[in-house]
Amino acid sequence: MTNFSRRGFTLGLGATGLVAACDNGVGSTGPARIDARVDATLNTLYSQYPGTTQLREKSSGILVMPLVTEAGLGIGGAYGTGALRVGGVTVDYYSVAKASGGLQIGAQQYAHVLFFMTQEALSNFRRSPGWSAGANVEYAIPEGGETLSAETLTSTSPVIAVIFGQAGLRLGATLEGSKYTRIIP
Repeated sequence: MTNFSRRGFTLGLGATGLVAACDNGVGSTGPARIDARVDATLNTLYSQYPGTTQLREKSSGILVMPLVTEAGLGIGGAYGTGALRVGGVTVDYYSVAKASGGLQIGAQQYAHVLFFMTQEALSNFRRSPGWSAGANVEYAIPEGGETLSAETLTSTSPVIAVIFGQAGLRLGATLEGSKYTRIIP
């Protein structure tokens, strides 16, 4: 078992506080604000990465997290809010939270969209009291305007994640270990 010093604990707590202090809707986001951010995120996604419109057409539902803030200094965390859309209509609101530990320093913000490619995957997500992203998620991370690969568009994965719009001083963004929870904004 790892022993944490008071300094390490305090720094980790400060990093988590940084996540909560950033303007990602923690504590002050209503449905109209979340929906507006979701609309803007989807418009950006479809205009910058046109191949994602094919994913939209094939999917049973889309979970959009317009702004996830992640920070860490030894101990870290991430948080954001978003909406689940089925047939282009918001059906539920969700938060995503993530905790991490290890050799890490920095902060970043990014958007991500989960495309539920089967009705079963969407139903499992909606029935779950707290769904965790894991091995059943295929990542499609477009770099600087490139189109998504044919493998991604013809994938048989039940869930495809697109992470984009990264900004900050922290390398990498992954959804593994992230927990999604239905919220009432």
